[in-house]
Amino acid sequence: MQKTKYINLVIIFLTLFLCLFGMIMIYSASSYSSEVLYGDAFHFVKKQFFGFVLGIAVFFVTYFFDYHKYYKLRFWILGLSILLLVLVFVPGLGISANGARRWIGVGGINLQSSEVAKFGFVVFTACYLSKNFVKTKTFKGILPILLVGGIICLLVMLEPNMSVTMCIGLVMISMLVVGGISFKHFLILAFPALALVVVLIVIEPYRFDRLIAFINPWANPKEEGYQLIQSLYSLGSGGLFGVGLFNSRQKYLFLPFAESDFIFAIIGEELGFVGATLIVLVYVVIIALGIKISLNAKDRLGAYLSSGIIFVIAIQLLINIAVVTGSIPPTGIPMPFVSAGGTSLSVFMGAIGVLCNVGKQHENTVVSVKYNKWQFFKNKQKKIKTIDNK
Repeated sequence: MQKTKYINLVIIFLTLFLCLFGMIMIYSASSYSSEVLYGDAFHFVKKQFFGFVLGIAVFFVTYFFDYHKYYKLRFWILGLSILLLVLVFVPGLGISANGARRWIGVGGINLQSSEVAKFGFVVFTACYLSKNFVKTKTFKGILPILLVGGIICLLVMLEPNMSVTMCIGLVMISMLVVGGISFKHFLILAFPALALVVVLIVIEPYRFDRLIAFINPWANPKEEGYQLIQSLYSLGSGGLFGVGLFNSRQKYLFLPFAESDFIFAIIGEELGFVGATLIVLVYVVIIALGIKISLNAKDRLGAYLSSGIIFVIAIQLLINIAVVTGSIPPTGIPMPFVSAGGTSLSVFMGAIGVLCNVGKQHENTVVSVKYNKWQFFKNKQKKIKTIDNK
């Protein structure tokens, strides 16, 4: 139990390491394209640094904000999450890029609504499960979570953003499993969800084309298969130890979105298999320590909140790496803490603050218990001395 007080420090240190490492890799991946497109090699780095500074502020707010208060704020947080998703469709406020409306523009600052909605859903689900965990054995008991998750997934899909929709859907099912959903209800949810994914791919031509490109990217190497082929070139040329930091060749306008969704390919190219593996291990340590916090949480709300945050980090990381390595059809989703994206970075840092707040309160509980035991021992010793004196 004495190691509990060090868990938060390790998580914070590793999170800061990933953030700083991400800015280095963003510069490496985007310096050439930023110079060509924007006349500033640090274009994406500056935006990421702003997100990092904002993320530090958000971290301190969530770190010192008692997580128990989220229960009273759960509907406000959920309402804000849904409102932000709706606002992307408002003309003049929502920003369209690459055929999707995923951002809100306010005063020159762009906010990606789905990044906020992911954790807003986690807060609502954790609060609901903490008070209604007995009801999760019935379908009626999990219906509010399914309804809220369905609304959020629908709004995200309309942007469209299938990768985040999949992430939220997987987080929802994962939290229900942790919350005690029955195996029968799990199967009832899992099979229709898989069928829905297939339907969404088939009915949308560009998603179907991506599926074909995933099966055989060389069938159309200059169109749908281009990005995956360039990603595999990047990873393959990295070998065991990489071509060296800042020495990537694919970043010279060969690999699209090298600084964001496909930054892991640049990491693999420049640092090799060994470097990429070490970065993944950093995530594994954060996830493992987050699971420890969840298991040691002093109440159900803390356990569900911390597990939900870890689910988002783990699932998003797996989807990102799976896409970059060609393990699943191409779809855009950032690598947590590392990919370019100010909203993503600041929101994830805020989530780490919540996670550490749960761990901190458990630590205080442990210290309190030890103090009480010590006081009891001291009082007992006093009584023994009194008896001896008599």
